[in-house]
Amino acid sequence: MGKVAFVFPGQGSQFVGMGQTLSEQSEAARNVFEQADEALGFSLSALCFQGPEEELRLTANTQPAILTASVAVLAALREKRPDFQPDFVAGHSLGEYSALVAAGALDFADAVKTVRARGQFMEEAVPAGQGAMSAVLNLDRTVLQTVCEEVTASGHPVQLANLNCPGQIVISGSAEGVKLAGEKAKAAGAKRVLPLNVSGPFHSSLMQPAADKLHAVLAGVTVRDASIPVVANVTARPVSAAQPIVDSLVQQVSAPVLWEDSVQWMVEQGVTTFVEIGPGKVLAGLVKKIAPADTTIISVQDMESLTELLNGGLLC
Repeated sequence: MGKVAFVFPGQGSQFVGMGQTLSEQSEAARNVFEQADEALGFSLSALCFQGPEEELRLTANTQPAILTASVAVLAALREKRPDFQPDFVAGHSLGEYSALVAAGALDFADAVKTVRARGQFMEEAVPAGQGAMSAVLNLDRTVLQTVCEEVTASGHPVQLANLNCPGQIVISGSAEGVKLAGEKAKAAGAKRVLPLNVSGPFHSSLMQPAADKLHAVLAGVTVRDASIPVVANVTARPVSAAQPIVDSLVQQVSAPVLWEDSVQWMVEQGVTTFVEIGPGKVLAGLVKKIAPADTTIISVQDMESLTELLNGGLLC
């Protein structure tokens, strides 16, 4: 069998009810939610299980919620099969923290407090309405890069933010910059430009104030060398040593998420199975558009899908 990668979702995968049945059926998963509640000083578990949705969508809540739901799934999997270990781990933006917990580089309690702060810093970095993000479909990366550089040079910052898969790139920056770049992208042949309902211009230079604050928080957190290579968003290459891990987390706030490149690199290293661990199936859909057709792609987010994984022959 080829190599295995565990991948962890980021913001946008959340939904009310995530993790509830799993916590009822797995002691390990329940313990993760209890740890989150204790670390944060409020019932994050109730927010995950019962909502309300508008509260769960707030970045400062969404980020620790998705991390917790993802690590709970991982804990349930390891409870059943502690011998099943991946060759690589990776996460999409926020999901990189889940990957670092999986790799033993971060303790979960530290991670959930850090991403809570990260979400708050990202919300505060740019006043509401001054930043924006849009998904650009079916336009070559180099063409879109040139478009963003031209608009930025005109005084309206905008840049590539999420390079998700072939034909899907998210741009981020000032509201005017994203608007102008979207218009230029359509003129250059983009099939569609879709404004995103987000609270800020994530993964753009406008997030630098949040990155600076996060750096100060991470200075007080114990980060260890990873026991499993973590494919970092900012380089699409593995990182294992503690200091480079910290550096990549800080850079990631204002730098592009190189997801397509990360998956492609893992495929080149012999990964033939991707297991998405956490709420939703967003990453499974992206990996399907990047990896070869014969790649095994599995999403695990509840006891039903976990049981399918355990009974599917992959772990034999």
